Amino acid sequence: MIKNLAKRCILAIALSITVAHGAPPGSSNPNGTWTLYIQDQQTNFAPARTIAVDVDSVRGPLDTSFKMCIGAGRANEGLRADWQDQLREAQRECGFKYIRMHGLLTDDMGVYKVDAQGNPIYNWQYIDRLYDFLISIHMKPFVELSFMPNDLASGSRTIFWWKGNVTPPTSYDKWAGLITNLVAHFQERYGHDEVASWYFEVWNEPDLHDGFWTGSKEDYFKLYEVTASAIKSVSPDYRVGGPATAIGQWDKSFINYCYSNSVPLDFVSTHSYGVKQGYLDETGNRGTVIDSDPNSVIGRMTGERKMIDASPMPGLPLHFTEWSSAYTPTDFMHDTCQQAAFILSKVKGAYQSVDSMSYWVFTDIFEENGPRMTPFHGGFGLINYEDLKKPAFYAFKFLNELGPQELANADSASWVCKGNDNAVEALFWDYTPIVPPKGMNDQQFYQREIQAKDIGEVELSITNLPAGSYSLKIYQTGYCANDVFTGYLDMGSPSQLTPTQVELLSKQSNGDPETMETIQIEAGRPFTRTFAMRQNDVYFC
Repeated sequence: MIKNLAKRCILAIALSITVAHGAPPGSSNPNGTWTLYIQDQQTNFAPARTIAVDVDSVRGPLDTSFKMCIGAGRANEGLRADWQDQLREAQRECGFKYIRMHGLLTDDMGVYKVDAQGNPIYNWQYIDRLYDFLISIHMKPFVELSFMPNDLASGSRTIFWWKGNVTPPTSYDKWAGLITNLVAHFQERYGHDEVASWYFEVWNEPDLHDGFWTGSKEDYFKLYEVTASAIKSVSPDYRVGGPATAIGQWDKSFINYCYSNSVPLDFVSTHSYGVKQGYLDETGNRGTVIDSDPNSVIGRMTGERKMIDASPMPGLPLHFTEWSSAYTPTDFMHDTCQQAAFILSKVKGAYQSVDSMSYWVFTDIFEENGPRMTPFHGGFGLINYEDLKKPAFYAFKFLNELGPQELANADSASWVCKGNDNAVEALFWDYTPIVPPKGMNDQQFYQREIQAKDIGEVELSITNLPAGSYSLKIYQTGYCANDVFTGYLDMGSPSQLTPTQVELLSKQSNGDPETMETIQIEAGRPFTRTFAMRQNDVYFC
Protein backbone atom coordinates (compact mmCIF):
# COMPACT_ATOMS: atom_id res chain seq x y z
CA MET A 1 0.00 0.00 0.00
CA ILE A 2 1.30 3.43 -0.93
CA LYS A 3 -0.29 6.26 0.98
CA ASN A 4 0.10 9.90 -0.04
CA LEU A 5 0.97 11.51 3.26
CA ALA A 6 -0.18 14.95 2.16
CA LYS A 7 -3.36 14.06 0.25
CA ARG A 8 -4.22 10.67 1.83
CA CYS A 9 -3.92 9.09 -1.62
CA ILE A 10 -3.39 5.34 -1.27
CA LEU A 11 -1.60 3.16 -3.79
CA ALA A 12 -1.85 -0.57 -3.15
CA ILE A 13 0.16 -2.88 -5.37
CA ALA A 14 -0.12 -6.63 -5.91
CA LEU A 15 1.95 -8.17 -8.66
CA SER A 16 1.88 -11.45 -10.54
CA ILE A 17 3.74 -13.13 -13.37
CA THR A 18 2.86 -16.05 -15.57
CA VAL A 19 5.49 -18.41 -16.92
CA ALA A 20 5.12 -20.82 -19.81
CA HIS A 21 5.42 -24.46 -18.81
CA GLY A 22 7.86 -26.77 -20.43
CA ALA A 23 11.53 -26.87 -21.15
CA PRO A 24 13.82 -25.81 -23.98
CA PRO A 25 14.45 -28.32 -26.75
CA GLY A 26 16.50 -31.28 -25.65
CA SER A 27 15.75 -30.98 -21.94
CA SER A 28 14.23 -33.83 -19.96
CA ASN A 29 11.58 -34.06 -17.28
CA PRO A 30 12.35 -37.32 -15.46
CA ASN A 31 10.37 -36.57 -12.31
CA GLY A 32 7.13 -35.63 -14.02
CA THR A 33 7.38 -32.06 -12.70
CA TRP A 34 8.13 -28.95 -14.70
CA THR A 35 11.43 -27.08 -14.61
CA LEU A 36 10.95 -23.35 -15.18
CA TYR A 37 13.17 -21.36 -17.50
CA ILE A 38 13.31 -17.56 -17.77
CA GLN A 39 14.49 -16.54 -21.20
CA ASP A 40 16.69 -13.54 -21.87
CA GLN A 41 17.26 -11.50 -25.01
CA GLN A 42 20.56 -13.18 -25.85
CA THR A 43 18.91 -16.62 -26.03
CA ASN A 44 15.56 -15.39 -27.41
CA PHE A 45 13.97 -16.04 -24.00
CA ALA A 46 11.14 -13.75 -22.92
CA PRO A 47 12.04 -10.48 -21.12
CA ALA A 48 10.84 -9.63 -17.62
CA ARG A 49 7.16 -8.83 -17.37
CA THR A 50 5.97 -5.24 -17.10
CA ILE A 51 2.64 -4.05 -15.74
CA ALA A 52 2.05 -0.53 -17.01
CA VAL A 53 -1.02 1.55 -16.14
CA ASP A 54 -2.12 5.17 -16.23
CA VAL A 55 -4.29 6.36 -13.32
CA ASP A 56 -6.23 8.54 -15.77
CA SER A 57 -7.11 5.57 -18.00
CA VAL A 58 -10.10 3.85 -16.36
CA ARG A 59 -11.36 0.64 -17.92
CA GLY A 60 -14.62 0.78 -15.99
CA PRO A 61 -16.20 -0.36 -12.70
CA LEU A 62 -14.50 -3.41 -11.19
CA ASP A 63 -16.66 -6.52 -11.57
CA THR A 64 -16.85 -8.02 -8.06
CA SER A 65 -18.54 -11.34 -8.89
CA PHE A 66 -15.67 -13.03 -7.03
CA LYS A 67 -17.02 -11.90 -3.65
CA MET A 68 -20.74 -12.10 -4.34
CA CYS A 69 -21.06 -15.46 -2.55
CA ILE A 70 -19.10 -17.95 -0.44
CA GLY A 71 -19.90 -21.55 0.42
CA ALA A 72 -20.30 -23.43 3.69
CA GLY A 73 -20.81 -27.12 4.44
CA ARG A 74 -24.27 -27.53 5.92
CA ALA A 75 -26.78 -25.37 7.69
CA ASN A 76 -26.53 -27.07 11.10
CA GLU A 77 -22.80 -26.24 11.31
CA GLY A 78 -23.85 -22.59 11.12
CA LEU A 79 -25.31 -22.84 14.63
CA ARG A 80 -21.81 -23.29 16.09
CA ALA A 81 -20.12 -20.32 17.78
CA ASP A 82 -16.73 -20.98 16.16
CA TRP A 83 -18.32 -21.23 12.68
CA GLN A 84 -20.07 -17.92 13.25
CA ASP A 85 -16.90 -16.26 14.53
CA GLN A 86 -15.00 -17.35 11.43
CA LEU A 87 -17.74 -16.23 9.05
CA ARG A 88 -17.86 -12.84 10.74
CA GLU A 89 -14.10 -12.51 10.17
CA ALA A 90 -14.30 -13.72 6.56
CA GLN A 91 -17.11 -11.29 5.78
CA ARG A 92 -15.27 -8.38 7.39
CA GLU A 93 -11.95 -9.07 5.66
CA CYS A 94 -13.11 -10.50 2.31
CA GLY A 95 -16.42 -8.71 1.78
CA PHE A 96 -18.60 -11.72 0.96
CA LYS A 97 -22.27 -10.77 0.44
CA TYR A 98 -24.13 -14.11 0.25
CA ILE A 99 -23.55 -17.58 1.67
CA ARG A 100 -24.77 -20.92 0.34
CA MET A 101 -24.85 -24.21 2.23
CA HIS A 102 -26.38 -27.69 2.06
CA GLY A 103 -28.96 -29.28 4.32
CA LEU A 104 -31.35 -26.48 5.20
CA LEU A 105 -34.25 -28.97 5.21
CA THR A 106 -32.39 -31.98 6.64
CA ASP A 107 -33.68 -33.42 9.91
CA ASP A 108 -30.88 -31.94 12.02
CA MET A 109 -32.50 -28.53 11.30
CA GLY A 110 -35.83 -29.83 12.65
CA VAL A 111 -38.03 -28.24 9.99
CA TYR A 112 -40.60 -30.95 9.18
CA LYS A 113 -42.46 -33.74 10.90
CA VAL A 114 -45.89 -35.32 10.50
CA ASP A 115 -48.35 -36.04 13.28
CA ALA A 116 -50.19 -39.34 13.85
CA GLN A 117 -52.71 -38.42 11.16
CA GLY A 118 -49.98 -37.57 8.64
CA ASN A 119 -50.48 -33.80 8.88
CA PRO A 120 -47.34 -31.64 8.43
CA ILE A 121 -45.76 -29.90 11.41
CA TYR A 122 -43.39 -27.05 10.53
CA ASN A 123 -40.65 -25.64 12.76
CA TRP A 124 -38.35 -22.75 11.78
CA GLN A 125 -36.46 -22.14 15.04
CA TYR A 126 -33.04 -23.39 13.94
CA ILE A 127 -33.28 -21.67 10.56
CA ASP A 128 -34.30 -18.43 12.27
CA ARG A 129 -31.26 -18.54 14.54
CA LEU A 130 -28.98 -19.10 11.57
CA TYR A 131 -30.51 -16.52 9.25
CA ASP A 132 -30.81 -13.91 12.02
CA PHE A 133 -27.07 -14.25 12.50
CA LEU A 134 -26.33 -13.90 8.78
CA ILE A 135 -28.34 -10.72 8.53
CA SER A 136 -26.71 -9.35 11.69
CA ILE A 137 -23.31 -9.48 9.97
CA HIS A 138 -24.68 -7.99 6.73
CA MET A 139 -24.80 -11.21 4.75
CA LYS A 140 -27.69 -12.76 2.86
CA PRO A 141 -28.61 -16.40 2.29
CA PHE A 142 -28.27 -17.97 -1.12
CA VAL A 143 -30.93 -20.49 -0.17
CA GLU A 144 -30.21 -24.04 -1.33
CA LEU A 145 -33.42 -26.01 -0.83
CA SER A 146 -32.11 -29.42 0.23
CA PHE A 147 -32.24 -32.23 1.37
CA MET A 148 -35.45 -34.21 1.90
CA PRO A 149 -36.91 -34.38 5.43
CA ASN A 150 -37.20 -38.05 6.37
CA ASP A 151 -40.95 -37.83 6.99
CA LEU A 152 -41.39 -36.58 3.43
CA ALA A 153 -38.82 -38.83 1.74
CA SER A 154 -39.68 -41.63 -0.67
CA GLY A 155 -36.62 -43.67 0.28
CA SER A 156 -33.83 -44.10 2.81
CA ARG A 157 -30.83 -43.25 0.60
CA THR A 158 -28.58 -40.67 2.29
CA ILE A 159 -25.26 -39.00 1.68
CA PHE A 160 -22.42 -37.93 3.97
CA TRP A 161 -21.70 -38.48 7.63
CA TRP A 162 -24.66 -36.29 8.56
CA LYS A 163 -27.03 -38.35 6.37
CA GLY A 164 -28.78 -35.94 4.05
CA ASN A 165 -31.68 -37.76 2.41
CA VAL A 166 -31.38 -37.57 -1.41
CA THR A 167 -34.66 -39.17 -2.51
CA PRO A 168 -37.65 -37.44 -4.14
CA PRO A 169 -40.66 -36.55 -1.98
CA THR A 170 -43.46 -39.04 -1.39
CA SER A 171 -45.89 -36.22 -2.11
CA TYR A 172 -45.11 -33.27 -4.34
CA ASP A 173 -48.14 -31.50 -2.85
CA LYS A 174 -46.67 -31.78 0.66
CA TRP A 175 -43.27 -30.68 -0.67
CA ALA A 176 -44.96 -27.63 -2.21
CA GLY A 177 -46.66 -26.97 1.12
CA LEU A 178 -43.30 -27.09 2.92
CA ILE A 179 -41.70 -24.64 0.49
CA THR A 180 -44.69 -22.29 0.47
CA ASN A 181 -44.82 -22.15 4.26
CA LEU A 182 -41.05 -21.70 4.56
CA VAL A 183 -40.94 -18.79 2.10
CA ALA A 184 -44.02 -17.19 3.63
CA HIS A 185 -42.29 -17.41 7.01
CA PHE A 186 -39.22 -15.69 5.58
CA GLN A 187 -41.43 -12.92 4.23
CA GLU A 188 -43.17 -12.46 7.57
CA ARG A 189 -39.92 -12.45 9.56
CA TYR A 190 -37.60 -10.48 7.27
CA GLY A 191 -39.95 -8.52 5.00
CA HIS A 192 -40.73 -8.72 1.30
CA ASP A 193 -37.92 -6.46 0.12
CA GLU A 194 -35.27 -8.37 2.05
CA VAL A 195 -36.40 -11.77 0.77
CA ALA A 196 -36.62 -10.36 -2.76
CA SER A 197 -32.86 -9.73 -2.54
CA TRP A 198 -32.16 -13.43 -1.85
CA TYR A 199 -31.76 -16.34 -4.26
CA PHE A 200 -33.57 -19.69 -4.02
CA GLU A 201 -31.71 -22.62 -5.60
CA VAL A 202 -33.50 -25.94 -5.99
CA TRP A 203 -31.43 -28.90 -4.69
CA ASN A 204 -27.73 -29.67 -5.19
CA GLU A 205 -26.06 -31.61 -8.02
CA PRO A 206 -29.06 -33.74 -9.04
CA ASP A 207 -27.09 -34.91 -12.07
CA LEU A 208 -24.95 -37.07 -9.75
CA HIS A 209 -27.40 -39.96 -9.56
CA ASP A 210 -25.08 -42.00 -7.34
CA GLY A 211 -24.77 -39.13 -4.89
CA PHE A 212 -27.27 -36.33 -4.47
CA TRP A 213 -30.47 -37.42 -6.25
CA THR A 214 -31.93 -40.88 -6.74
CA GLY A 215 -34.59 -39.68 -9.15
CA SER A 216 -34.27 -39.19 -12.90
CA LYS A 217 -33.61 -35.96 -14.75
CA GLU A 218 -37.34 -35.72 -15.40
CA ASP A 219 -38.00 -36.18 -11.67
CA TYR A 220 -35.71 -33.26 -10.93
CA PHE A 221 -37.41 -31.07 -13.53
CA LYS A 222 -40.72 -31.84 -11.82
CA LEU A 223 -39.24 -31.04 -8.39
CA TYR A 224 -37.95 -27.76 -9.77
CA GLU A 225 -41.26 -26.81 -11.37
CA VAL A 226 -43.22 -27.54 -8.20
CA THR A 227 -40.70 -25.65 -6.06
CA ALA A 228 -40.54 -22.61 -8.36
CA SER A 229 -44.33 -22.38 -8.46
CA ALA A 230 -44.51 -22.57 -4.66
CA ILE A 231 -41.97 -19.77 -4.24
CA LYS A 232 -43.66 -17.55 -6.83
CA SER A 233 -47.03 -18.13 -5.14
CA VAL A 234 -45.70 -16.19 -2.15
CA SER A 235 -44.29 -13.42 -4.33
CA PRO A 236 -43.48 -13.26 -8.05
CA ASP A 237 -40.53 -11.07 -7.08
CA TYR A 238 -38.64 -13.90 -5.39
CA ARG A 239 -35.79 -15.32 -7.46
CA VAL A 240 -35.54 -19.05 -8.12
CA GLY A 241 -33.13 -21.07 -10.23
CA GLY A 242 -31.15 -24.24 -10.79
CA PRO A 243 -30.25 -26.91 -11.70
CA ALA A 244 -27.13 -26.69 -9.48
CA THR A 245 -25.39 -29.34 -11.57
CA ALA A 246 -22.00 -30.86 -10.88
CA ILE A 247 -20.76 -30.73 -14.47
CA GLY A 248 -23.50 -28.97 -16.40
CA GLN A 249 -24.73 -31.78 -18.65
CA TRP A 250 -28.38 -31.03 -17.78
CA ASP A 251 -28.18 -27.26 -18.07
CA LYS A 252 -29.13 -26.80 -21.72
CA SER A 253 -32.08 -29.19 -21.55
CA PHE A 254 -33.16 -27.60 -18.26
CA ILE A 255 -33.32 -24.16 -19.83
CA ASN A 256 -35.22 -25.57 -22.80
CA TYR A 257 -37.68 -27.30 -20.45
CA CYS A 258 -38.36 -24.13 -18.48
CA TYR A 259 -38.78 -22.10 -21.66
CA SER A 260 -41.06 -24.61 -23.38
CA ASN A 261 -43.27 -25.14 -20.32
CA SER A 262 -43.32 -21.53 -19.04
CA VAL A 263 -41.64 -22.60 -15.79
CA PRO A 264 -40.18 -19.67 -13.80
CA LEU A 265 -36.40 -19.46 -14.14
CA ASP A 266 -34.53 -16.41 -12.83
CA PHE A 267 -30.97 -17.74 -12.97
CA VAL A 268 -28.86 -20.76 -13.89
CA SER A 269 -26.55 -22.36 -11.33
CA THR A 270 -23.84 -24.97 -11.75
CA HIS A 271 -20.43 -26.02 -10.38
CA SER A 272 -16.82 -26.52 -11.46
CA TYR A 273 -13.66 -28.00 -9.93
CA GLY A 274 -10.14 -27.94 -11.35
CA VAL A 275 -9.32 -31.65 -11.34
CA LYS A 276 -8.90 -34.14 -14.16
CA GLN A 277 -11.58 -36.61 -13.19
CA GLY A 278 -14.39 -37.39 -10.73
CA TYR A 279 -17.14 -35.24 -9.21
CA LEU A 280 -17.94 -36.62 -5.76
CA ASP A 281 -15.98 -37.92 -2.79
CA GLU A 282 -18.48 -38.86 -0.09
CA THR A 283 -15.93 -40.61 2.15
CA GLY A 284 -12.88 -38.43 1.52
CA ASN A 285 -10.83 -41.39 0.29
CA ARG A 286 -10.76 -40.72 -3.45
CA GLY A 287 -7.45 -39.54 -4.87
CA THR A 288 -7.70 -36.37 -6.96
CA VAL A 289 -5.22 -34.87 -9.41
CA ILE A 290 -5.11 -31.16 -10.20
CA ASP A 291 -5.65 -30.20 -13.83
CA SER A 292 -2.75 -27.96 -14.84
CA ASP A 293 -4.50 -26.81 -18.02
CA PRO A 294 -4.67 -22.98 -17.78
CA ASN A 295 -8.26 -23.20 -19.07
CA SER A 296 -9.52 -25.51 -16.31
CA VAL A 297 -12.49 -23.98 -14.43
CA ILE A 298 -12.27 -20.91 -16.68
CA GLY A 299 -13.41 -22.89 -19.72
CA ARG A 300 -16.48 -24.22 -17.86
CA MET A 301 -17.46 -20.76 -16.71
CA THR A 302 -17.00 -18.96 -20.02
CA GLY A 303 -18.53 -21.89 -21.93
CA GLU A 304 -21.62 -21.92 -19.72
CA ARG A 305 -22.12 -18.22 -20.40
CA LYS A 306 -21.96 -18.82 -24.16
CA MET A 307 -24.42 -21.73 -23.87
CA ILE A 308 -26.95 -19.58 -22.03
CA ASP A 309 -26.64 -16.72 -24.47
CA ALA A 310 -27.30 -19.12 -27.36
CA SER A 311 -30.34 -20.60 -25.59
CA PRO A 312 -34.01 -19.56 -25.84
CA MET A 313 -33.43 -17.53 -22.63
CA PRO A 314 -30.28 -15.48 -23.38
CA GLY A 315 -29.01 -13.17 -20.70
CA LEU A 316 -30.06 -15.33 -17.74
CA PRO A 317 -27.82 -14.60 -14.75
CA LEU A 318 -25.19 -17.30 -14.19
CA HIS A 319 -24.10 -18.38 -10.71
CA PHE A 320 -21.33 -20.89 -10.11
CA THR A 321 -22.47 -21.86 -6.63
CA GLU A 322 -19.46 -24.10 -6.03
CA TRP A 323 -15.92 -23.97 -7.37
CA SER A 324 -12.41 -24.74 -6.17
CA SER A 325 -9.32 -26.70 -7.18
CA ALA A 326 -10.68 -30.07 -5.99
CA TYR A 327 -14.09 -31.44 -4.95
CA THR A 328 -12.82 -33.36 -1.91
CA PRO A 329 -12.01 -31.98 1.58
CA THR A 330 -8.88 -34.14 1.73
CA ASP A 331 -6.83 -32.50 -1.03
CA PHE A 332 -3.81 -30.79 0.52
CA MET A 333 -3.50 -28.30 -2.32
CA HIS A 334 -6.31 -26.42 -0.56
CA ASP A 335 -3.87 -25.74 2.29
CA THR A 336 -0.83 -24.76 0.22
CA CYS A 337 0.39 -21.40 -1.02
CA GLN A 338 -0.31 -22.55 -4.59
CA GLN A 339 -4.06 -22.30 -3.86
CA ALA A 340 -3.97 -18.50 -3.61
CA ALA A 341 -2.47 -18.15 -7.08
CA PHE A 342 -4.92 -20.76 -8.42
CA ILE A 343 -7.85 -18.72 -7.12
CA LEU A 344 -6.63 -15.45 -8.61
CA SER A 345 -5.83 -17.06 -11.96
CA LYS A 346 -9.31 -18.56 -12.29
CA VAL A 347 -11.10 -15.45 -11.07
CA LYS A 348 -9.22 -13.26 -13.53
CA GLY A 349 -10.04 -15.58 -16.41
CA ALA A 350 -13.76 -15.96 -15.70
CA TYR A 351 -15.08 -13.21 -13.45
CA GLN A 352 -16.68 -11.20 -16.24
CA SER A 353 -18.60 -14.24 -17.58
CA VAL A 354 -20.48 -14.97 -14.35
CA ASP A 355 -22.73 -13.16 -11.91
CA SER A 356 -21.18 -14.94 -8.96
CA MET A 357 -18.53 -17.56 -8.34
CA SER A 358 -18.99 -19.00 -4.87
CA TYR A 359 -15.75 -20.52 -3.58
CA TRP A 360 -16.29 -23.79 -1.73
CA VAL A 361 -15.92 -23.09 1.30
CA PHE A 362 -14.95 -20.44 3.87
CA THR A 363 -14.07 -22.77 6.80
CA ASP A 364 -12.66 -26.20 7.59
CA ILE A 365 -15.57 -26.62 10.02
CA PHE A 366 -17.05 -28.93 7.42
CA GLU A 367 -18.31 -32.41 8.22
CA GLU A 368 -19.33 -34.20 5.04
CA ASN A 369 -16.80 -36.92 5.90
CA GLY A 370 -17.28 -36.41 9.64
CA PRO A 371 -15.14 -34.25 11.93
CA ARG A 372 -11.54 -34.24 10.70
CA MET A 373 -8.82 -35.50 13.01
CA THR A 374 -5.90 -33.14 12.32
CA PRO A 375 -5.44 -29.33 12.17
CA PHE A 376 -4.62 -29.47 8.45
CA HIS A 377 -6.12 -32.23 6.33
CA GLY A 378 -6.71 -30.74 2.88
CA GLY A 379 -9.95 -29.09 3.93
CA PHE A 380 -11.81 -26.76 1.58
CA GLY A 381 -11.73 -23.82 3.99
CA LEU A 382 -10.03 -20.46 3.86
CA ILE A 383 -9.61 -20.83 7.64
CA ASN A 384 -8.75 -23.97 9.62
CA TYR A 385 -10.22 -25.22 12.91
CA GLU A 386 -7.89 -23.06 15.01
CA ASP A 387 -8.80 -19.84 13.15
CA LEU A 388 -5.55 -19.96 11.18
CA LYS A 389 -5.81 -18.21 7.81
CA LYS A 390 -4.56 -20.09 4.77
CA PRO A 391 -3.04 -18.45 1.67
CA ALA A 392 -6.44 -18.83 -0.04
CA PHE A 393 -7.88 -16.43 2.55
CA TYR A 394 -5.44 -13.74 1.50
CA ALA A 395 -6.34 -14.14 -2.16
CA PHE A 396 -9.89 -13.05 -1.32
CA LYS A 397 -8.77 -10.42 1.17
CA PHE A 398 -6.57 -8.77 -1.44
CA LEU A 399 -9.35 -8.93 -4.03
CA ASN A 400 -11.72 -7.27 -1.58
CA GLU A 401 -9.31 -4.38 -1.05
CA LEU A 402 -9.17 -3.44 -4.72
CA GLY A 403 -10.77 -0.08 -5.50
CA PRO A 404 -14.06 0.24 -7.38
CA GLN A 405 -12.55 1.53 -10.66
CA GLU A 406 -10.43 -0.86 -12.73
CA LEU A 407 -7.60 0.75 -14.70
CA ALA A 408 -6.81 -0.27 -18.27
CA ASN A 409 -4.15 -2.96 -18.05
CA ALA A 410 -2.83 -5.32 -20.73
CA ASP A 411 -1.39 -7.75 -18.19
CA SER A 412 -3.49 -10.91 -17.82
CA ALA A 413 -2.51 -11.76 -14.25
CA SER A 414 -3.03 -8.53 -12.37
CA TRP A 415 -5.48 -5.81 -11.45
CA VAL A 416 -4.70 -2.18 -10.83
CA CYS A 417 -7.62 -0.18 -9.46
CA LYS A 418 -8.42 3.14 -7.87
CA GLY A 419 -11.09 4.52 -5.61
CA ASN A 420 -13.16 7.67 -5.56
CA ASP A 421 -10.65 9.31 -3.20
CA ASN A 422 -7.78 8.80 -5.71
CA ALA A 423 -6.60 5.70 -3.89
CA VAL A 424 -4.82 3.19 -6.16
CA GLU A 425 -4.38 -0.54 -5.53
CA ALA A 426 -2.53 -3.17 -7.53
CA LEU A 427 -2.69 -6.96 -7.25
CA PHE A 428 -0.44 -9.33 -9.20
CA TRP A 429 0.68 -12.95 -9.01
CA ASP A 430 2.32 -15.91 -10.72
CA TYR A 431 0.35 -19.11 -11.19
CA THR A 432 2.67 -21.98 -12.01
CA PRO A 433 0.93 -25.31 -11.30
CA ILE A 434 3.35 -27.59 -9.49
CA VAL A 435 1.63 -30.89 -10.12
CA PRO A 436 2.03 -34.49 -8.92
CA PRO A 437 4.20 -36.72 -11.09
CA LYS A 438 2.50 -39.53 -12.96
CA GLY A 439 1.21 -42.21 -10.60
CA MET A 440 0.82 -39.84 -7.61
CA ASN A 441 -2.29 -37.95 -6.53
CA ASP A 442 -2.78 -34.63 -4.76
CA GLN A 443 -3.32 -36.22 -1.36
CA GLN A 444 0.12 -37.80 -1.57
CA PHE A 445 1.99 -35.01 -3.35
CA TYR A 446 0.95 -31.88 -1.49
CA GLN A 447 1.27 -33.36 1.99
CA ARG A 448 4.86 -32.11 2.15
CA GLU A 449 6.82 -28.90 1.82
CA ILE A 450 7.17 -27.76 -1.80
CA GLN A 451 9.69 -24.99 -2.25
CA ALA A 452 9.10 -22.26 -4.83
CA LYS A 453 11.72 -21.49 -7.48
CA ASP A 454 12.74 -17.99 -8.47
CA ILE A 455 11.28 -17.11 -11.86
CA GLY A 456 12.44 -13.57 -12.57
CA GLU A 457 11.28 -10.02 -11.99
CA VAL A 458 8.19 -7.96 -12.67
CA GLU A 459 8.20 -4.21 -13.10
CA LEU A 460 5.18 -2.16 -12.09
CA SER A 461 4.88 1.26 -13.71
CA ILE A 462 2.11 3.71 -12.77
CA THR A 463 1.90 7.07 -14.52
CA ASN A 464 0.08 10.29 -13.62
CA LEU A 465 0.15 9.75 -9.89
CA PRO A 466 -0.16 13.07 -8.03
CA ALA A 467 3.19 14.36 -6.81
CA GLY A 468 3.86 13.94 -3.14
CA SER A 469 5.17 11.79 -0.33
CA TYR A 470 3.80 8.26 -0.11
CA SER A 471 3.87 5.48 2.45
CA LEU A 472 4.41 2.19 0.60
CA LYS A 473 3.25 -1.09 2.19
CA ILE A 474 3.80 -4.40 0.44
CA TYR A 475 1.78 -7.48 1.41
CA GLN A 476 2.45 -10.97 0.18
CA THR A 477 1.36 -14.56 0.27
CA GLY A 478 3.39 -17.37 -1.20
CA TYR A 479 6.03 -19.83 -0.10
CA CYS A 480 6.86 -19.00 3.55
CA ALA A 481 4.90 -15.73 3.30
CA ASN A 482 1.56 -15.96 5.10
CA ASP A 483 2.00 -19.66 4.40
CA VAL A 484 0.58 -21.34 7.47
CA PHE A 485 0.71 -24.87 6.05
CA THR A 486 4.46 -24.76 5.46
CA GLY A 487 4.86 -23.48 9.02
CA TYR A 488 2.78 -26.42 10.23
CA LEU A 489 4.91 -28.88 8.25
CA ASP A 490 8.05 -27.31 9.74
CA MET A 491 6.63 -28.16 13.17
CA GLY A 492 6.55 -31.81 12.16
CA SER A 493 2.82 -31.89 11.29
CA PRO A 494 1.58 -32.47 14.85
CA SER A 495 -1.72 -34.31 15.04
CA GLN A 496 -2.95 -31.70 17.54
CA LEU A 497 -1.71 -28.14 18.08
CA THR A 498 -0.89 -26.69 21.47
CA PRO A 499 -1.91 -23.10 22.28
CA THR A 500 1.74 -22.07 21.91
CA GLN A 501 1.94 -23.62 18.45
CA VAL A 502 -1.31 -21.98 17.38
CA GLU A 503 0.00 -18.61 18.57
CA LEU A 504 3.24 -19.08 16.62
CA LEU A 505 1.48 -20.10 13.40
CA SER A 506 -0.97 -17.23 13.80
CA LYS A 507 1.89 -14.73 14.02
CA GLN A 508 3.52 -16.26 10.94
CA SER A 509 0.33 -15.82 8.90
CA ASN A 510 -1.24 -12.68 10.35
CA GLY A 511 -1.33 -10.71 7.09
CA ASP A 512 0.97 -7.89 8.22
CA PRO A 513 2.87 -6.05 5.46
CA GLU A 514 6.20 -7.57 4.47
CA THR A 515 7.80 -4.12 4.06
CA MET A 516 6.91 -0.48 4.75
CA GLU A 517 8.68 2.62 3.49
CA THR A 518 8.19 6.27 2.53
CA ILE A 519 8.76 7.25 -1.10
CA GLN A 520 8.58 10.48 -3.12
CA ILE A 521 6.64 10.84 -6.38
CA GLU A 522 7.75 13.76 -8.56
CA ALA A 523 5.39 15.58 -10.92
CA GLY A 524 5.42 14.07 -14.39
CA ARG A 525 7.45 11.02 -13.36
CA PRO A 526 5.90 7.53 -13.05
CA PHE A 527 6.12 5.29 -10.03
CA THR A 528 8.19 2.22 -10.90
CA ARG A 529 9.20 -0.69 -8.75
CA THR A 530 10.73 -4.07 -9.60
CA PHE A 531 9.59 -7.15 -7.70
CA ALA A 532 11.40 -10.47 -7.42
CA MET A 533 8.97 -13.29 -8.17
CA ARG A 534 8.84 -16.95 -7.26
CA GLN A 535 6.44 -19.62 -8.38
CA ASN A 536 2.90 -18.84 -7.12
CA ASP A 537 3.83 -15.62 -5.35
CA VAL A 538 1.05 -13.09 -4.79
CA TYR A 539 1.74 -9.42 -4.01
CA PHE A 540 -0.52 -6.65 -2.81
CA CYS A 541 0.97 -3.22 -2.09
